[in-house]
Amino acid sequence: MATIRDVAKESGFSVATVSRVINDSGYAHEDTKKAVMSAVEKLNYKPNEVARSLYKRKSKLIGLILPDITNPFFPEMARGVEDYLQQYGYRLIFGNSDEKRDKEIEYIDTFLQNNVVGMIASTSEAANENFSNLQIPVVLLDRTVGNLTAVYSDQRAGGQLAARVLIDRGSKDIVLIRGPVDIKPVYDRYVAALEELKRAKVNIHVMDSTLTIQGGQICAKELLERFPNTDGVIACNDIVAAAVLQEILKREKRIPDDIQLIGYDDIAFTALLHPPLSTIRQPAYEMGQQAAELLIKKINQEEIEETHLQLPVSFVERLTTRKKVETS
Repeated sequence: MATIRDVAKESGFSVATVSRVINDSGYAHEDTKKAVMSAVEKLNYKPNEVARSLYKRKSKLIGLILPDITNPFFPEMARGVEDYLQQYGYRLIFGNSDEKRDKEIEYIDTFLQNNVVGMIASTSEAANENFSNLQIPVVLLDRTVGNLTAVYSDQRAGGQLAARVLIDRGSKDIVLIRGPVDIKPVYDRYVAALEELKRAKVNIHVMDSTLTIQGGQICAKELLERFPNTDGVIACNDIVAAAVLQEILKREKRIPDDIQLIGYDDIAFTALLHPPLSTIRQPAYEMGQQAAELLIKKINQEEIEETHLQLPVSFVERLTTRKKVETS
């Protein structure tokens, strides 16, 4: 890998002159600039971003904290963030928080040590004070905490929509898989679904699960043992829904004739399941893009009309729900 000394040798100028050109930190003749940049291109020299940021007191680095990159929903958001930032020459430093406050603090400290100019984070409410005294712009993603700028989807509408789909298509004995109560978007959609089911006066059973495949598998086995007459299941996310789908098929029940199933998120693999999973789509990629756009505006001190940006959700109909019966 080429160094700044290699560029100096190739261009025929001193290291100090090369540094001035690369960092745009002082006068250099146009011919000098051309010679230095020609050497940079020839040697494929990549300046040390951290060193440059310390020198110039401004970097092109952004910190991104997400709960769990093994959940396919979050990489989709991260890609939206990255693709938008790259248009403006920014780069990401990434960390998994695992919904743990202390781990989040460690990543924030690491980001600040690397002189990031902004952060995007999907944080838990318990950890919201981590961002309250930062001297750089912050945008929350898929979460809301107080007055902090945030991008998220309409969780209540999503919960209501999931419940209404099963009700309208004939389910009367429904299991609602709640998910972790301390993760606000998951809990919000659970509450909205529960309210909708209660209004419809159907039989309701509530079960808990983590958001992982392991948690979903444990929940699925218990679900079908405790509630054998279940004819509808609303899962807290697509991963748990996939585990439930697998268990239903093991028990040789027909989907969607015996049991309807609906997930949440519309992660990529749901269309590849057999049968493909009906789900509520969150616009993960678009959420990431919008968060990145807001952060760039904050970095550039531009006016922001909406500090809380809520994106709509939608129902994706596949083969784990019945066709809606039209009434005349």
